[in-house]
Amino acid sequence: MTWGGDAVEWRAVLARIGLAFHPRTWRRAAGWLRHRHAVRVWRVGAVVAAGIAGGWAGLAVGGQVLTPIGPADVVLAVGPSWRGETVINIAPLGKLAFDTHAAPLRFEATIAEIRLTAAEEMVQNPESIHRLGASIVADVKQGAVMLAWRAVLASVGTAALVCLLLFRSWVRALVGALTALVMLATAGSVTYFTFNPGAIAEPRYTGLLAGAPQVVGSVEDVINHFSEYQAQLAGLVGNVSQLYQVTSTLPVYEEDAATIRVLHVSDLHLNPAAWEVINSLVEQFQVAVVVDSGDISDRGSAAEDVFMDQIADLDVPYVWVRGNHDSMGTQRAVAAQPNAIVLDDDIVEVAGLRFYGAGDPRFTADKALDNPTDAEVAAIGARQARSIADADPPVDVAVLHDPLQGEAFSGVVPLVLCGHGHERWTEIRESGTRIFAQGSTGGAGLRGLEHDEPTPYQASVLYFDAETKRLQAWDDITLGGLGLTSVQIERHIESDPDREITPVETVAPSLDTTPPTLLPPESPNLELSPPASAVPR
Repeated sequence: MTWGGDAVEWRAVLARIGLAFHPRTWRRAAGWLRHRHAVRVWRVGAVVAAGIAGGWAGLAVGGQVLTPIGPADVVLAVGPSWRGETVINIAPLGKLAFDTHAAPLRFEATIAEIRLTAAEEMVQNPESIHRLGASIVADVKQGAVMLAWRAVLASVGTAALVCLLLFRSWVRALVGALTALVMLATAGSVTYFTFNPGAIAEPRYTGLLAGAPQVVGSVEDVINHFSEYQAQLAGLVGNVSQLYQVTSTLPVYEEDAATIRVLHVSDLHLNPAAWEVINSLVEQFQVAVVVDSGDISDRGSAAEDVFMDQIADLDVPYVWVRGNHDSMGTQRAVAAQPNAIVLDDDIVEVAGLRFYGAGDPRFTADKALDNPTDAEVAAIGARQARSIADADPPVDVAVLHDPLQGEAFSGVVPLVLCGHGHERWTEIRESGTRIFAQGSTGGAGLRGLEHDEPTPYQASVLYFDAETKRLQAWDDITLGGLGLTSVQIERHIESDPDREITPVETVAPSLDTTPPTLLPPESPNLELSPPASAVPR
C-alpha cells in the first residue's frame, strides 16, 4: 500500500471518527435508546395490565365456594366491586349489605339450601339460636379460608393464562401471575385493616317489604347488644332460617316496652299509593304513632278532603302539621279524623313522647296570596322556638314542614322532623339537635313524573328509648318498583343518643313575625290548576 493510499485510508478513518462525534449522530443514538426504553416500558405495562385484568376476571368467575354455616349450605363468593361491602343474599326475600371494609372487594354469601331438620329445631326451640354463636363463627372462618385459597388460585391462574395467550412467553406469564398475587395481597390487607365487625348493626336491605323487619332484625337487640358480634350473627342466621321454615306465616316485631317506634312520613301530595306504603309499614314494623310533616294535599281544595279519610283506617295516632300545599280547609279535614292529632303551635304527648308542631305559614297553591319570605319564615320559626324553650316537661320532638322554619329549634329540642324538599337528609347541628328531613312518601305526587327518574317513595321508622325519650336508631325505607313491593332499608345507629343539647345564642329578629292569614280552599282567589312548572314544592 502506497503512502498515498494510506493517506486515503486515514482520511476515511478520521471521517468516521468525526461522524461519531457529530451532534446529529448523538441525537439519533439518543432517539434509538428512548425508543427501546419506551418499548420496554410499554411491554412491562401491558403485562402488568393483563395480569390485573386477568386476576380480576379470575376472581369474579372462580372466587366462590360452598360451605355449611349453621343450618344452611351457603355459597361464599368474592369479586371486584367499586364499593367495599359484604352482602348476604336471602333469595327470594332480598339482600342485606354491610359496609364492612374499604377495599374494592365484594364478599357475598348466598343461601343455597336450608337443612329443614336443623331449621325446625331452631323454630321449636329459640334458645338454640344463642348456642349457635361460637359454631357459626367457626363455620364462617373455615369457609373464609377455603374461599381465600380458591380466590388466589383462580385469580393467579387466570392472570398467568391470559398473559401466556397474549404474549407467548412463560416469563411474562409469571410476571402476570405475580402481579395478580400482589393485587390480591394488597386488597386483602386493606380489607383486614379496615374491617369493621360493627357494620352488621347498620345493614342495607333490598327486597320484599313483607319480610323486611324480620330479615333486618330487631333494632332493640342491636342497641342493647351492639358489641356482641357473635350473638348478632347467630341471630341473623336464626332469622333467615325461621323465615325459610315458616315463610307462609311471617312473624312480626314483638312489642318492646323499652322502645317507642315512630313512622315519619311527609309530602304525600295526594298520591293514593302512599296509604298502601304507610299501612304496610305500620303493620310490618308495629309502630306506635305516625308523624306526617305536611303537604298531604296538592292544592288544598275541598275536592281533595276525601283523601284525608284514609287516616281513620290506621290503628295508630296520626300526628300532622300543615305544609305549604295544605290549606286551612285541609287542616280541618285532617282534624276531623278520629285518630288524627293536628299540631298548630301546640304541644301534645303521644305514645310517651312530647311533640311540638306548627303549620307552614305559607300557602303556595294560591298565587294571589302574599306569602312570607324565607327570612320571615325563619323569623316565625325563631318566635315559636322561644315559646317552648322553657316547656316543662320539655319537648322531645319538634315537627315543622320546612327545614327553614325548623332550624330555629336547634338547641331547643333534641330532634326536629320536617319535609318539603322531597329528598331525605339528616345532620346534627353544633347545638346537639338533629335535623331530620324526610323525602316524599307519595313520590312527590304528579311532580315525581316530571323527571327522567320518578321520585322514590320514602319514609323512616324511628326508634326512641321509652325512658330517656331520645332517638336511638332509625331505618330509612325507600320503596319502588311494580306495586311498590320492592324495598331498600338502611339502618342507622345514633352514636351518642344522650348527648347534651346546648341552647344557641341568637339575635331576636326585627321582622314582623305575625303569621299570615291563610285563605280557605273555597276562596275565589284560589288557583286550582296552575301550570305544573309553576307549582313550587
